[in-house]
Amino acid sequence: MSDGADDLTHTDESGDVQMVDVGDKPDTARRAVARGEIRLRESTVAAIRDDEVEKGDVLATARVGAVQAVKHTWESVPMCHQIPITNVETAFDVREDRVELEVAVETTGKTGCEMEALEGVTTGLNVVWDMVKAVEKDDGQYPATRIEDVRVLSKEKRRLD
Repeated sequence: MSDGADDLTHTDESGDVQMVDVGDKPDTARRAVARGEIRLRESTVAAIRDDEVEKGDVLATARVGAVQAVKHTWESVPMCHQIPITNVETAFDVREDRVELEVAVETTGKTGCEMEALEGVTTGLNVVWDMVKAVEKDDGQYPATRIEDVRVLSKEKRRLD
């Protein structure tokens, strides 16, 4: 039974880190969807919903940040390939005590785009936090602001015919 070490694709036979060679792989259409949330006070969420945050439109700014992060994932994830992004979709769900963000990324190429979707979610949620941190100070009565449950929801790959 394998201990998993032989299954790692980002290491060579000596155990050194390497970028995976995808040169011989065929191009395919790929899509990945990731989701996460940021927990906030209800008053902060209401300010976001009502566009009353002093720094500006929180969700519009977070959307731009998410898309920008998707496009630059290869710069922050060391062994990630630079891939041609063909589409990015962002969807916010503003709940009573949190903002949820879902990012879908599409590409046509030799490798998937789940890292890009994850990077879009985490950066988009970081932007929300940055935009509201002045009003979301921890006064000891509420748990601190937190980003939670960031995960890949789905990955799809289909041949190009």
